[in-house]
Amino acid sequence: MSIEFLLTSLVVVLLPGTGVLYTLAVGLGQGFRPSIAAAFGCTLGILPAAIASIVGLAAILHASALAFQIIKYLGVAYLFYMAWNIAREGGALSVDADRKPQLALKLIRNGLLLNVLNPKLSLFFLAFLPQFVTADAANPTPQLVLLALIFMVMTFVVFVGYGACASLARDYVISRPKVLMWLRRSFAGAFGILGLRLALADR
Repeated sequence: MSIEFLLTSLVVVLLPGTGVLYTLAVGLGQGFRPSIAAAFGCTLGILPAAIASIVGLAAILHASALAFQIIKYLGVAYLFYMAWNIAREGGALSVDADRKPQLALKLIRNGLLLNVLNPKLSLFFLAFLPQFVTADAANPTPQLVLLALIFMVMTFVVFVGYGACASLARDYVISRPKVLMWLRRSFAGAFGILGLRLALADR
């Protein structure tokens, strides 16, 4: 493991994406503890992509246009569903002081699906992890597994941080309905744009 891997991974994890947006939305809407479940679900969703890249299954997505397109449009549909769920009254970004948090399993499932249904994540790992394997490694698999685990731990820690920051702003948002309306529209629009970008993405 190199400092270059740690720095590159940190930059990738910090960049706003679907997982960050989802964790922020849950932190704002339901508080810190639910945002931990959301962060865990997003992190868990990385596991299939990491495993696929390590065993070479991600190459199938790269080689098969049909497999890529099927997973891609399932992901697009789910991103649009999340956009609708955030935009509607009483949806994922419904902020109410008396609101009961969603079940942790549901929050974990949503976060997991956001990453599982993103075929570009597998291709990212296929291109990203091998760059940091030592050239003289007789068996690169243990190194790839370690790198993937470190990336997942960093993801979880950073996402929990995002959730904590969002939960700290919760009281402010509750007392300002106009701010909440702006946030709801912004988050819904962001998910919609991410869905559109995925729909237009090539392999």
